[in-house]
Amino acid sequence: MVIAAFDDVPEHLFEVEEVHDDFVTGKAVTGPLAGEYGEPDRSMIVRVVERSLGSSDTQ
Repeated sequence: MVIAAFDDVPEHLFEVEEVHDDFVTGKAVTGPLAGEYGEPDRSMIVRVVERSLGSSDTQ
């Protein structure tokens, strides 16, 4: 998903591990926080981006 910009961190992709009532957990995929664990509020979600989990010959 895409997380909104905040402070000096631009809008970035975020891979979700768990969804809670008011926040999600996971890791930043792009931007200056790439690879870092985070717990952004659900209100910071800009949009959901789907990606494939592998090629058709690995599924």
